Amino acid sequence: MKKLIFPFVIIVAVMLGGCSKGDDNSVVQPKKENFTLWNQCEALSVLQEYVTDVTNPNSRNYIKEEDRIVTFDMDGTFVGELYPSYFEYNMLEYRVLDDPTYKDIAPEDVRETAQEIRDFVRNGKKLPDHFDMKHAYAAAKAYAGMTLAEFDAYVKAYAAKPANGFKGMTYGESFYKPMLQVFDYLRANGFTFYVISGSDRFICRALVDAIGIEPNRVIGMDVKLRSRKQGSEEGVNYTMGKEEDLIRTDELIIKNLKTNKVLQITQEIGKVPVLSFGNSGGDCAMHNYCLSNKYRCEAFMLIADDEARDHANREKALNLGNQWRESGYHVISMRDDFKTIYGDGVEKTDFTFK
Repeated sequence: MKKLIFPFVIIVAVMLGGCSKGDDNSVVQPKKENFTLWNQCEALSVLQEYVTDVTNPNSRNYIKEEDRIVTFDMDGTFVGELYPSYFEYNMLEYRVLDDPTYKDIAPEDVRETAQEIRDFVRNGKKLPDHFDMKHAYAAAKAYAGMTLAEFDAYVKAYAAKPANGFKGMTYGESFYKPMLQVFDYLRANGFTFYVISGSDRFICRALVDAIGIEPNRVIGMDVKLRSRKQGSEEGVNYTMGKEEDLIRTDELIIKNLKTNKVLQITQEIGKVPVLSFGNSGGDCAMHNYCLSNKYRCEAFMLIADDEARDHANREKALNLGNQWRESGYHVISMRDDFKTIYGDGVEKTDFTFK
């Protein structure tokens, strides 16, 4: 029996390995590893050093928790946008050209916009100049009359469809898993983050609900809302009843891109962010606003340079990376810095069209 003592001690040591004793002699579990889905890289080192510095009360760069504001673009920053285009573009194409409840009653200009998306994703035909605004006006019309609950359900139903160009993933699951670890890390260190997207605010809310981001932390494109019985009266002249729903109208308020992102951050948050994450020129104004902060601040750009795991254009991405560095932003390479993009079991495939 004595021969079993030593192996037993080893087993106990392994079971408790990495644990330590607290002040009350209780076992303290080891701290969770923050970035298990990342390769060690310059951008990650900058982020970790930054957070360590500004959360240290003894540092000259210390930032109080109430001022630790972070802004994140959505599409292409922590949600996929290459299947084969933005989620909201894909959904409008489906709504207008395929949805049996709407396709026969879609206005002609909305149908034209949806067809331009289809020609772009299927045939590579270039989208018209300033198409982001044309899409915004068309989308406002395409979903007009829906209650907010109906629209939320519509978005989530479409998000449950398999993501085109991938096996083992729906649109609603297409989060960049390493970036979700950034959310966790910042939350654990007292930062408050907001989603600042060019996509429809209520589309963004429906998508990020799955990862626990509260709706009041989401800013995006907006259409005017009305209560169902309000008619054409302005809200200052109409009092809605207890049982009335809010509905979407066809009136666009704002497309939340470039400097409009800064204006919305200022109006809705009221503070200049200290960290900013994006992936495109539409995020540069938001980044520059962040870098004007009186506190120490940093801005990060993701580049879609992974042609093996995503539908990327590496040459274009590398050129953008050089541009972002020259602008003073830190670059995150999806190919080099991410151990995974969408998680285990997800494979890139060819795009398919019915």
